[in-house]
Amino acid sequence: MSDAASIPPAPSSYGPLHGVRVLDLSRVLAGPWATQTLADLGAEVIKIERPGAGDDTRHWGPPFTTTADGAPGDAAYFLCANRGKKSVELDIASPDGAEAVRRLAATCDVVVENFKTGGLKKYGLDYASLAAINPKLVYCSITGFGQDGPDAHRAGYDYMIQAMGGLMSITGQPDGAPGAEPMKVGVAVVDLFTGLYASNAILAALWHARATGEGQHVDIALFDVQAAMLANQATNYFVSGKAPTRMGNAHPNLAPYQPFACSDGMVIIAVGNDGQFRALCGALGLEVEDRFASNALRVAEREALGTLIAAKTEGFTMQGLMQALEAAGVPCGPVNTIDQVFAEPQAIHRGLTVEQTRADLADPVRTVASPIRLSKTPVRYDAPPPKLGQDTEAVLGALKTEG
Repeated sequence: MSDAASIPPAPSSYGPLHGVRVLDLSRVLAGPWATQTLADLGAEVIKIERPGAGDDTRHWGPPFTTTADGAPGDAAYFLCANRGKKSVELDIASPDGAEAVRRLAATCDVVVENFKTGGLKKYGLDYASLAAINPKLVYCSITGFGQDGPDAHRAGYDYMIQAMGGLMSITGQPDGAPGAEPMKVGVAVVDLFTGLYASNAILAALWHARATGEGQHVDIALFDVQAAMLANQATNYFVSGKAPTRMGNAHPNLAPYQPFACSDGMVIIAVGNDGQFRALCGALGLEVEDRFASNALRVAEREALGTLIAAKTEGFTMQGLMQALEAAGVPCGPVNTIDQVFAEPQAIHRGLTVEQTRADLADPVRTVASPIRLSKTPVRYDAPPPKLGQDTEAVLGALKTEG
């Protein structure tokens, strides 16, 4: 049995979480994102999947991968959040399946699940049941609204939480502008943030378990995470008493901080202080007017300022403008499409694409690298996202041997 209280430091040839064993009962994105982070850091992650179907996202396509015999394989969506895991097919609703999960939990340091609140109790797989078997267990529950409160029983999905949690009210063009309506973010950002908060909380709880031998229940709610994500927009409301609204690509607290058109595309100009603004004016040949001398004045006059800057940038190519601004020390960047992101020299240098092979697929699996960089125990990519059930026999066979 893995023991979080006595795990030795990881050798440099392993990830920093080498020796940590994670039982992943989650599916879709928030939970799998958390457990993929742990897998990237060296933990052994055992993903429990429904027999014959697996994680819902295996079917969330197109696009789909292609198997070696030309048939559709897993959806691309599944690949993004399940690297480095073992896949075990188990029916947790059956007595034998639930018992196998309990036996696995006794050997693990961490359990992650994202069933509806209370949904696993009837199978004897809730925190209280598994903690009775393994008191050192860190048990992370990811739900829409948490383990208590008037909405605890409700299911939660990223899109609805973006709306209910206020993110869509500050995303999109302002009222009166073309295309004005609340907009969701282009990726499931609440799920992703929830996965990151969950992995942080799990590591904190593991540290506590190592120090005390005592596990605990980690309660992470998408709604809570979205509220935390409001960050400066929430404190803008707390201080002013006014709810922020949609501003398109403008920033509520800074100006100029938005895209500007060039002759061949758009460039973001992100001025964060008065010195950068003066440098911007110098690079564009603009006078530093008193009405724009401070950030507060620029925010008040953002439309007039934007018009003056736009009249200058339209005479530049994107490359020409960025060269001029970078030489002046003004933060800027192109508005890239996703293919252009991974063609950026910086992305290539940093190795932001991970390529792995899976025997049943015709082509290599490509995923986005972890952004974590550790000098002594670097992230490792030991296995691609698994084929459904590929590790069932090995994991359950070892469990029988241990029994």
